[in-house]
Amino acid sequence: MNDTFEMVAKTFQGLEGVLADELRSLGARDVRPGRRMVAFRGDLELLYRANFCCRTALRILKPFYSFSAHDADELYDKAKAFDWNRLLSLSKTFSIDTVAYSDEFSHSRFVTYRIKDAIVDWFKDRYGEDKRPKVRLQDADVMINVHISGTDVTLSLDSSGESLHKRGYREAQTEAPINEVLAAGIILLSGWHGEKPFVDPMCGSGTFLCEAALIAAGIAPGIFRKHFAFEAWPDFDAELFDRIYNDDSAERAVAVPIIGADISPKAVSIAEANLKGAGVAKYVQLHVRPIARWTAEDVPATPGVLVTNPPYGERISAPDMEGLYTSIGSVLKHAFRGWEAWIIGYRDEYFRNIGLAASEKIALLNGSLECELREYVIFEGDKKSFLAAGGKLKNKPAREADAPRRRFERDSASGPRRRFERDDNPRRKPFGTAAAPEAEPEKPSDNPLAVRRNPGALKSLVGRKPSLPPAEGPTMRSRGWKKK
Repeated sequence: MNDTFEMVAKTFQGLEGVLADELRSLGARDVRPGRRMVAFRGDLELLYRANFCCRTALRILKPFYSFSAHDADELYDKAKAFDWNRLLSLSKTFSIDTVAYSDEFSHSRFVTYRIKDAIVDWFKDRYGEDKRPKVRLQDADVMINVHISGTDVTLSLDSSGESLHKRGYREAQTEAPINEVLAAGIILLSGWHGEKPFVDPMCGSGTFLCEAALIAAGIAPGIFRKHFAFEAWPDFDAELFDRIYNDDSAERAVAVPIIGADISPKAVSIAEANLKGAGVAKYVQLHVRPIARWTAEDVPATPGVLVTNPPYGERISAPDMEGLYTSIGSVLKHAFRGWEAWIIGYRDEYFRNIGLAASEKIALLNGSLECELREYVIFEGDKKSFLAAGGKLKNKPAREADAPRRRFERDSASGPRRRFERDDNPRRKPFGTAAAPEAEPEKPSDNPLAVRRNPGALKSLVGRKPSLPPAEGPTMRSRGWKKK
């Protein structure tokens, strides 16, 4: 358990610094944020914990073989030179996922086929023409990730399987819901950890509310997930993972209001179902209310944090987009005085309709859209008086120093659309090239409500009888619960 090895956690562009903080808090060593990834070192327990506990990781990779290749033949030869018996057998299935930033290898599917051929031919050469492990696109026993940067090739084991944003709590969704990892990342970028009120006035299917409640309650995001790819590995330590899975010591009661609302009764109903699926419905207040109807009486007296993802006019629109954003600005100014508002959006002209100056702008990708997360500090009176009284408009978290620098540049040819101006060339960006200072890992807080996770505990969380599967059912795993 003391043997450490290199790992890579993948994430969205813009969340690298937040993910680096999460990994350090779990005890990761030599943490090095890069572009859309964080490289680090740790042992098998950390690999399990990173999958189970990281809110802003999409997947955790374990590199096992690196080499340089300048063409397809060299790629095949180098891949075939590896001893594939170390990872595969004739009875195992495998899949390959390729990401290539390379002029030499511009088609990721072609790379996938060549690596697959190398693996299959390795087994045929040793065991016979008809002896080979089979390829399986879904739920393969061994999932191999291929990363190419220029001529540098890295093969890794994918320890996660399905993307970690698939928490397992989503019962239903509205159109174009925000990704769970991105939602958690935005909340953590705001600096909110459950110490003051939280509001999403346009909650849609409730992703921000679910992630906020899980953060405030100290509940690991992997608690309802059915399977991780590392559970099929030959060295899987079931006892160790059971101990991690059943550790409730970081959980705590939520002591602040978490409030969500939406103009659509259907969306509020979906949000309620998802909150129940996440076991946090009792911590969240839901209302059917359009943004223009919010008043100071609807807002907690103690200032807190507002986070929301309004329509962009792309996949989701409103009859009057300019009017919608004008209403957002008006409500912020009159109902949320003293609050910090974080809004992710896509078009500058809609942001301008808010009518407030952003204290911070962070470039984020939401799917394929190059968006911005903007912070608005809502204060009474004029800016000069606010600053003279000791108010602060900018309070950048130290973690941003970890993330690669980026900025938006206006593309005049595309009007309101923006593009990323990168400070480096991603085609020449190998894993783990950025350096970052080490930090002491955070200790998990004591949990006054700690109980081993069992059907009774789930029932108390959700407020209803838990939907547990029969012994052979696929809905949710058993972790050694004792029947009462």
